[in-house]
Amino acid sequence: MRPPYGGSVEPAPAVLEDGSRCWTRGQLEAECERAAGLLVVHGVHVLATVLDNGAGWVVADQAAARAGVVHVPLPEFFAPQQLSHALRSAGVDAVLAPRLYAAALAAAFDAPPPRPLELAGEDLALVRLPATPVSLPAGTAKITFTSGTTGTPKGVCLSREAMDAVALGLIRATQDLGIRRHLCVLPLPVLLENIAGLLAPLVSGATCVVPRLVELGLTGSSAFDPAPFHGALLRHRPDSIIVLPQMLRAWVAWLDQRGQRAPDTLRLVAVGGAAAGARLLAAARRVGIPAYEGYGLSEGGSVQTLNLPGADRPGSVGRPLPHAQVRIAADGEIEVAGSLMTGYLGAAAPPPRWWPTGDLGRIDGEGFVHVLGRKKHVLITSYGRNVSPEWVEQALRDEGAIAQAVVFGDGEPALSAVIWPASRDATDAQLQHAVDAANAALPDYARVGCWARARAAFSPDTGFATANGRPQRPAIRQAHADALSTTS
Repeated sequence: MRPPYGGSVEPAPAVLEDGSRCWTRGQLEAECERAAGLLVVHGVHVLATVLDNGAGWVVADQAAARAGVVHVPLPEFFAPQQLSHALRSAGVDAVLAPRLYAAALAAAFDAPPPRPLELAGEDLALVRLPATPVSLPAGTAKITFTSGTTGTPKGVCLSREAMDAVALGLIRATQDLGIRRHLCVLPLPVLLENIAGLLAPLVSGATCVVPRLVELGLTGSSAFDPAPFHGALLRHRPDSIIVLPQMLRAWVAWLDQRGQRAPDTLRLVAVGGAAAGARLLAAARRVGIPAYEGYGLSEGGSVQTLNLPGADRPGSVGRPLPHAQVRIAADGEIEVAGSLMTGYLGAAAPPPRWWPTGDLGRIDGEGFVHVLGRKKHVLITSYGRNVSPEWVEQALRDEGAIAQAVVFGDGEPALSAVIWPASRDATDAQLQHAVDAANAALPDYARVGCWARARAAFSPDTGFATANGRPQRPAIRQAHADALSTTS
């Protein structure tokens, strides 16, 4: 329709971009409605997606919500046994994936040939699985799997109400920053990016940019190249991004080496997934990165606290966001309430009103939350991947050349190990072969990057084990710190 008085019609702003195409609000709504109808026609009840970042992922996520289908977003870096566990335990009856991947999946599960399905211009395919329905907590709309402290990651069930509460809380907390353009640089199955980086911008009317991960320098769960990452920031010119500490550390070093600064469009670089610390934040700000640390967990809908411009205390993880409540239990454990999960997959008991995080902490007089460490021994790499050392140690011990192993890596980009050989005559080459074999059976974030030969067996006599045979981890680490530092 021609506008009155010879005026011109302003083009509708884009709410979604994938690096080559744009969608207005109306176009995205229409595409999501079409996709929701396809899910209903195909009789899908629990949909898993194994997709790279892109418009297809966004449409699948939104379509599942509209169709009342439970969405199970799975990362591409899951090992085969983790993928199989997730699909079976969640009762997934359909998987949306690229066509070649879908064909391989159908063959592996003895399923019918995949059905081609085009979403947002992407050629995908839907695999129908012979699933056994499972009981889910009431109100479950999405199941997010942790990266897995063991080979069988936990499924966290979330309601639409909880996810919306987190998104609205973030919108309220950041409304004065004028964020109109967010670039998704983490895999969209990561709940933090899914809610804070996708859902919140879409609800607020901002533009969400979702290029392929390779364009951003990300491969697997933790391989990161800051050069293409920086180039993507210059091209897309976002106001906000979310990064992991190790990504921030690599980017800062890259900028320092070249005497460059971060793009001046950035207003907020949220850092989460693992501890960042005041030193890294200060280094980031010296090169123009407005980095602010936050804290949260999947059981609480991804994020509970965040430092922000005007409410910032480096060294803390910020104040609670509007949707969250935080307190410290008598034993020093951080507990959170508000926007909690509906429950764990397969667990009968609903979550308590206050969820114990497993982290120790304190809240200072101005309301800033400080995380002091883990209550139980679980390694959290600098890429935010939770890893049980016992899981990796068992994989190492499964190799005949290795008798004992202790794994470290809390806050580090890769795991390290101290190894006692099954035979004193074992060569370093034989031990390396055993480590390589163990790594081949593990997802990339749980692989051992460097190792050192133990100076003595892990026994009570050497001080490297308790009377009942449990390794004395601090003693082992201290005794081999020099060896590990030279191999890393």
